[in-house]
Amino acid sequence: MSEMVRVGIVDTDTSHAVEFTRRLNHIDIPEEQWVDGAKVVAAWTAPSAIIPEEQHREYNQILREMGIIFVDRLEDLLPQVDAVMVLSQDGSVHLERAKPFLEAGMPVFIDKPFACSVHDALLMADIAARKGAPLFSSSSLRYALEVQRVHEQANDWGKVIAADAFSPAPTHPRNPGLFHYGIHGVETLFALMGKGCRRVRCIYHDDGELVVGEWDDGRIGSVRGIRKGAYTYGFTVICEKQAWTTTIDTRYIYRELLKRVVEMFRTRKAPLDISETLQTVAFIEGARKSAEQHGTPVDLPVF
Repeated sequence: MSEMVRVGIVDTDTSHAVEFTRRLNHIDIPEEQWVDGAKVVAAWTAPSAIIPEEQHREYNQILREMGIIFVDRLEDLLPQVDAVMVLSQDGSVHLERAKPFLEAGMPVFIDKPFACSVHDALLMADIAARKGAPLFSSSSLRYALEVQRVHEQANDWGKVIAADAFSPAPTHPRNPGLFHYGIHGVETLFALMGKGCRRVRCIYHDDGELVVGEWDDGRIGSVRGIRKGAYTYGFTVICEKQAWTTTIDTRYIYRELLKRVVEMFRTRKAPLDISETLQTVAFIEGARKSAEQHGTPVDLPVF
């Protein structure tokens, strides 16, 4: 595909709607942040169950000022776009929002969280497979430059033996447990460790939680969800020949994520195996069950 990909936004109750549009449409953003090859042209949104109505209206006004056309019905986006980004903060509505576009075989990016249950996640993956619709979901932290550095140094540092990620983890009843924001830490962990987590256990407190995962090859990784203390992201990674601890610079994470999103829209090839996305959902669901059972280990399904 050589022509510009026309992108639709589904739900605008997040700053991502504005920030992604700025980078794709090259509006009010430094050139070093630009991502080429796709342009947001239209949007549809429903009332938000997460943010105040006033804040939601403000996002919509900014998008309108950038030239984005709002349609009245979700289905009205279909003839106007080549691909969609489902940006609803409420992960429990993602199946409903994504379904019409997946059924049409259209490329779909779903912002974090992919879903708030393994049930919904499997249904979306199944529709995408049956209809041949490219499907991708990720936190922007997965493609942080520091995470990329670990992969770029693989020849010198060796295989990742263990990793411990940390992230802010405020909660919301619509996105229970780590689904709401701690998913950033979970995505960082999986970006470093890869798929294969078979069991989790969670130590939970209102001020934070620690989730330990056991991988099927014996490796151990963890996510610390922070609700009291410094609001920051980072990780420690232990490789065969190198150990490295770093915080994450968030200035370029949207750009790096959007590069992968646009590449999928253009090539119809997802940059991440959907089975790994399913595992991140199972990891968070398992962590919630473990917390409710006072830290009892919970075995995870195999995808």
